[in-house]
Order: sequence, then structure tokens, then C-alpha cells
Amino acid sequence: MIVRVFATPDQLARALARDIARCLAKHPRLVLGLPTGRTPIPLYNELSRLYDSGRIDLSRATTFNLDEFVGVSSNDPRSYHTFMREHLFARVKLRRTNVLDGAAADLDRECERYERAIARAGGIDVQILGLGANGHIGFNEPASALHARTHRTRLRPATRRANAFLFGGRASAVPREALSMGMATILHARRAVLIATGAAKAPCVERMIKGPVTPMVPASFLQLHRHAEVWLDRVAAVRL
Repeated sequence: MIVRVFATPDQLARALARDIARCLAKHPRLVLGLPTGRTPIPLYNELSRLYDSGRIDLSRATTFNLDEFVGVSSNDPRSYHTFMREHLFARVKLRRTNVLDGAAADLDRECERYERAIARAGGIDVQILGLGANGHIGFNEPASALHARTHRTRLRPATRRANAFLFGGRASAVPREALSMGMATILHARRAVLIATGAAKAPCVERMIKGPVTPMVPASFLQLHRHAEVWLDRVAAVRL
């Protein structure tokens, strides 16, 4: 994996936003995979700033988000739909956005629909990923085996605590299940860029990069990707 280290999360966000802008200039119909959570917020702020200054054009791009909570509708203020609207979609001109429907009547069918939509788009060109403190990417939690494709998954307590900020600070209010792209879906992206910032991520970054490939650290599977990059701030990289 290619590892890049930046002094601060804001410097990382600026560099990655400029990188995405260059990709879009070459390939206006770029298909982007996008994460949620606190880590990508500086990136979305920087993409919005580039858009406001006329330095990026997302109008012909397509996006696919990694995951969504089960039982939470798209207009629920706690949903990842709402998160993306607030932090990116309402701030730039993006016509083709895709987020899983956690309130679908048939969740298995929703997962199948999402996989078909990704295939129809030609696959994901650049998949941006965050890193859970327990090593998850998307909502692929540590387990004895990982799901290949988009699926319904049970969230671990640590993941629910990490998402409590969306639910009034109460981990108990975070849904116990979610829908998530699977590991094969993620690894089939032509390029994968994982971003991790903050000292709390340093132990997991070390395990992901220096440790074995194991389903107990789902992010370690990026070691197998043909074009994987890990973008870190200085404190997240301290153990490397």
C-alpha cells in the first residue's frame, strides 16, 4: 500500500480534494465511493470550497455511499442520507447520488439492487474509505469471515458508540444493524484511498498495514488491492 502522511487533517483534506478534482478533470464521469462519519467532513468541506471557487465539476460524476442504518429512512435527520446532503450533496452540483435505503421493505433485495446499480455504472473508479477504531471499513465489522457483496450486518458496540454523535450522543439509540457494501465490492474499485486521522486510529493503522491480512481487521484486506493508498495525519501514523 502507498502511505502518505500529512501534518494535519486539514492538509490531508486539501490534498485529497485537489486529487479528486484532477481525476474529474480527466474523467468527468468518474464514479466515486464515499464514506460517512467525522473523518471525511474536512474533505467534504474542501470539495465544497473548490466547487464554490469553480475549481471542480461534479455534475457528471456518480457517487455510491458505503452504508446506511437499518430502519432509518432517507429523510430521517439521523440517516446517512441526511449526513451526505448536509455535508456535500446540497453544497455541490451532483445529479447522480446513491445511498442504500435502510428502510426498504425487503433489505436483501435492496442490497441486490445496489450491487446492480454499481455494475450498471461501470464499477467504482475511486473508493474513499474511513477506518473504524476496530478495523472496520464500511460496516464490515471484524468477524471470522467477511461478506463479499452488499449485505445486512450487525454492528458492534464500538461502532455504535462511534456513531452516537448522530443520535444525540446516545449509543443505545444507534440501530443495531446496517446495510453495507461488502469487501469484494470495495476491493473491486479501481483505486482505494483510506483516510485516517487522530491518535485513536494509530493502533488500528499499525495493525492494518503491518499485521497479517485477517477478517478480524477488515481494513487489512486493502493489502491485497492493486492500487490502495492510505492517507494519514501525523498522529495516526505515529506507530508506522
